[in-house]
Amino acid sequence: MGDSEKYEALLLRNQLCYPVYLCAKEITRKYTPVLKEIDLTYTQYVVMMYFWEKRESNVSEISKTLVIDSSTLTPLLKKLEQKGYIERNRSTEDERNLVVKVTEKGLALRDKAVKVPGKMGKCLNLTAEEAKTLYNLMYKVLANIEKENNHD
Repeated sequence: MGDSEKYEALLLRNQLCYPVYLCAKEITRKYTPVLKEIDLTYTQYVVMMYFWEKRESNVSEISKTLVIDSSTLTPLLKKLEQKGYIERNRSTEDERNLVVKVTEKGLALRDKAVKVPGKMGKCLNLTAEEAKTLYNLMYKVLANIEKENNHD
């Protein structure tokens, strides 16, 4: 086996992780100008989508669901609270628990955000079938990784 064959697996063109990384990076970059119109960063947008669905939660549940560590989540929640989109309060049952809920202003932001998925879909230029296939494959990979992590 020659050196070129020995190291073939290390070539960037042979890596699945590299185009996945590039896609994630570029898609997030494409979101920036679209989300700037509604004064949100990509991560703030993800958190707001969570609250538009859940309305109220605690920090540990948000962190677990969105896979964002608390050191990143806390300043993000503070910023969203400063913008008036959420409010954070100590739980009456357990003061260690911080309850976070979306405000009326935060709910009203959905009307502006509702156009974001369509704008992003256009920039990806995939058919509905291609988008569904990609979506399903990505979630299959995540499920497989989760299974593997649970077996460690």
